[in-house]
Amino acid sequence: MPTHSPSHPCLRERFAWPGCLVALIAALVVIAAALPAAAGSREQARRIHDRLVGVPPSEAVLTLMAGHIDAGNPELAAQEAMRHPLFYSSTIKNLVTPWTNEAQNVFAPLNDYSATVIGLVRDDRPFDEVLSADVVYVGAPGVVETAYSHTDNEHYEELEDSRADLSDPAVLVPVQQSSLPGSQLGAGDAAGVLTTRAAGEAFFQAGTNRRMFRFTSMNYLCRDLEELKDTTRPTDRIRQDVSRAPGGDSSIFLNQCSGCHSGMDPLAGAFAYYEWDAELERVVYTRGEVQNKYLINDNTFPLGFATADDSWVNYWRNGANAAIGWQGSGSSGNGAKSLGEELSETRAFSVCKVEQVFEAVCLRPPTSQADRDAIESIADGFETSGKNLKDVFAGAAVHCMGD
Repeated sequence: MPTHSPSHPCLRERFAWPGCLVALIAALVVIAAALPAAAGSREQARRIHDRLVGVPPSEAVLTLMAGHIDAGNPELAAQEAMRHPLFYSSTIKNLVTPWTNEAQNVFAPLNDYSATVIGLVRDDRPFDEVLSADVVYVGAPGVVETAYSHTDNEHYEELEDSRADLSDPAVLVPVQQSSLPGSQLGAGDAAGVLTTRAAGEAFFQAGTNRRMFRFTSMNYLCRDLEELKDTTRPTDRIRQDVSRAPGGDSSIFLNQCSGCHSGMDPLAGAFAYYEWDAELERVVYTRGEVQNKYLINDNTFPLGFATADDSWVNYWRNGANAAIGWQGSGSSGNGAKSLGEELSETRAFSVCKVEQVFEAVCLRPPTSQADRDAIESIADGFETSGKNLKDVFAGAAVHCMGD
């Protein structure tokens, strides 16, 4: 009876020669790579730790994390990883440092802005305090030789150079900005990172303080001005330094810049008393006195808005930017603190923080509907559990632990 002859030449011989053996092994590797990965709890734990900390876990920590995963609590495994000091001095610092400077340089040294974010996360404080609390984190007395200064960054550079353990509450401590020696701020003037020295140097220097609003929106709402542009908003709070084009019937129409300025200028009024003094190298706050930069080029359009105080109005609560999800109780106020509260109470703030953490932990942007659903779910949990940013890190790490 005729027999079927195998088609592969390696199978037509009684003994496979070395070349065939290599080919068969290669084929098996391809098949294995195509099969879905089923990482065990120890591999998942190792992946979570690597993503959150950047270094492998110790054997004891790995076993503990794997036990949490086996028990159906991968979030606890992530929380265990975040006990590592490098989570703060590396992961959190690398996340926040681009927010502290106009060039968005991740390699900038530790400063009062980045140290304050590290402290807020470490201490499980509601993260919406980042834009409004009277707080700044400094090295405890005696940790480094140089004390905090309004005119230089040496205190923080010494903390970083000495590899101070920022995860230790006895090393990095919170103090009120308004209580710092030489502070010009009262408790009602301080606005979290917005009124730190680093933020002032980056965003109050020169210009017209619109830069502070733009970068705050970029870093905390994940929206640049082009994404906020809305030409349907009132134009009555656009400053005098913005040119206009005349229209008919005695009305005045703005040029193409109006879509940004009609919303930005009313909000940037909150910073009217702040300036960066390049000679003193510090933030200057002049309560009740509008900085000259708000009144420059007043002849460009004399009928424009002349800033008289630090009041702000949010015209973007209506129109296209209602999609930001404004949840606060008011649409106007005075000063940086109340504006910081207005911004940090939005849905956009919550989703933005989750998106930023997702990319930092998962090492990729969201690419699927499952990723988008996870981001919305993590943002929901962030809002209902006291806005603890460590919960966001845990959620992102668990979502990506199978990547």
